[in-house]
Amino acid sequence: MNIIQIIPGSGGSFYCGNCLRDSKYFNAMRAEGHKVTKIPMYLPLFADEHDISEVPIFYGAISLYLKQVYPVFRKAPGWVDKLLNSKMMMKMAASMAGSTRAKGLEDMTISMLLGEQGEQKAELELMVNWIAEHCKPDIIHISNALLLGLAKRLKEKIGVPVFCSLQDEDVWIDPMQPQFQKKIWDLMHERAKDVDALVSVSHFFADVMKQRMSLPDEKVRTIHLGVDVDDYQYISPGEKERNIGYISRMCHKDGFDIVVDAFVDLKKKPGFDDVKLIATGGATGDDTRFNKAQKKKLKENNLLDSFEILPDFEGKAVNDFFKRVALVSVPVRIGEAFGMYLLESMASGVPVVQPALGAFPEIVELSGGGVTYMPNTPQKLSETWADLLSSPEKMEELSRNGYEATREKFNIHNHAKEIIGLYESFCLPESDQLGLK
Repeated sequence: MNIIQIIPGSGGSFYCGNCLRDSKYFNAMRAEGHKVTKIPMYLPLFADEHDISEVPIFYGAISLYLKQVYPVFRKAPGWVDKLLNSKMMMKMAASMAGSTRAKGLEDMTISMLLGEQGEQKAELELMVNWIAEHCKPDIIHISNALLLGLAKRLKEKIGVPVFCSLQDEDVWIDPMQPQFQKKIWDLMHERAKDVDALVSVSHFFADVMKQRMSLPDEKVRTIHLGVDVDDYQYISPGEKERNIGYISRMCHKDGFDIVVDAFVDLKKKPGFDDVKLIATGGATGDDTRFNKAQKKKLKENNLLDSFEILPDFEGKAVNDFFKRVALVSVPVRIGEAFGMYLLESMASGVPVVQPALGAFPEIVELSGGGVTYMPNTPQKLSETWADLLSSPEKMEELSRNGYEATREKFNIHNHAKEIIGLYESFCLPESDQLGLK
């Protein structure tokens, strides 16, 4: 099959679970012999920009914002767009404060969902025409439901089944001003009619989106995320130092301050002098003041020597991080639709310690590769760490369970075959689907 993935990029400034998810499927479907092309939107997908060598970035973040806020830019000559979408400007946009902040972008979100009726209709036509001319796909898969405004024109112009993933759209919408939230959810409900199926990353989030988008059960499928265990190196916790790891954007939403406070509390307990906190995942300009405050707390408790930030979190750097930690926690305040870092951790033999929020209980129960706790407070997290770090046998059990689960239950190659089967059920003739050919 010839498959198109349309993916909004983060520019590589922070650990982006959605970018990683789509990249894993990209590799797995190619390994199955399918042709897959990534179409980046807004920003490059990765810090080294290897995703933009062959395919243009559509809806360039800077140009998009200026045209939405300042109508004069909608009539700017083509060279202005070319300048704003240059590699240099894209890298700058990726590091800008607010580049991934939803609040204040309500009008743009609505306009994007309006698609051919929105202010970005010219960009939509550019994308649709480029795909039609250069790709001629059998299937188009959109990365998240905030991009559902693309679907109608894609189907009209290209005439192939269109699918859309569901993962953490609520995290973008909930911080917005209340008067916009209902309009956005209503638009997402209407635009969902333009796609053939919606694919959730967990049963938990499927239920969330059915309720929020008023979706019928038959419209939503659940296909869990996966990893290729061969991309990671399994190391038993008993062979490593008892360090605690954090891998996600270092921000308030993802609970980095909860981890820091829990670490301060843990170090006050006897028997944990050897434990260090190692963090990776990057940040945006919005997080600068927040992260200074976290370092200040560590300094006040004389713990800076027991704390380390690893600046790189792509490729080999991820494996280097997991080699150095015995546990991983990302105590996201409202939970998540999944959390790719859970699978990356478990594939590396690292047990996870997560709050019982969002899809975390679903993933931990299915894998047996970690524990959950509540309430999501530094004190409870510290207590949970202390219990596990004091029980090498339990750590070993969780490590082995998690590794085996990533091989059997969260194997990206199995899930790629599952999603290919879904694609084929919508694009093969009915007689082929019934095995009558």
